[in-house]
Order: sequence, then C-alpha cells, then structure tokens
Amino acid sequence: MTAGHVTALVLLWTGVAFVLLSALALVRLRGTPMRLHALAPASCAGLPLIAAAVAVDQGAGRAAAKTLFTGLLFTAGGTATTIAVGRAVRQTEDGEDG
Repeated sequence: MTAGHVTALVLLWTGVAFVLLSALALVRLRGTPMRLHALAPASCAGLPLIAAAVAVDQGAGRAAAKTLFTGLLFTAGGTATTIAVGRAVRQTEDGEDG
C-alpha cells in the first residue's frame, strides 16, 4: 500500500462517516429546520472529502482536477439548495405567499 492509497482511504472513510452521521441525524431529528441542519456535515464535509479521496487516488492530472471541481460544484449546490428550501419552509410556516 502506498502513502497515496492510504491517504485516499482515510479521506474516503472520513467522508463516508460524515454522510452516515448526517443520515442518522435525519432519521432521529424532527422538524424541517433541524433536518436541514443535519444535512450540513454531508454536503459541507462529507462530499468534499470523498471527492478529494477520488482525486488523490486518480493522481495528479486533468481527471483529478475535474473530480475536485465536480465536488466543489456539488458542495456549493447543496448549500444553495439548503438555503432555498429553508427559506421556502419559513415562508410557508409564516403564511406568506412569496
């Protein structure tokens, strides 16, 4: 096992742990705002760590850069989606139409 492979495995399993903890929190927590907060570790830490693990395993090059860019897009998109859903829930609970 090379150092790069060990690094990729550590990054991968750390990212998977964040995703699994978020999934467990989704099952246990009640209420939309609390569940939205439970998604934060998966989208802000889990996905970037998994993307970094894949990039490390791919080695330096265009494929790794594309993987990291895709991970960045998913991370930013997940955060933006969470904000949009949170605003929509708040407007619905307040009885506003938009």
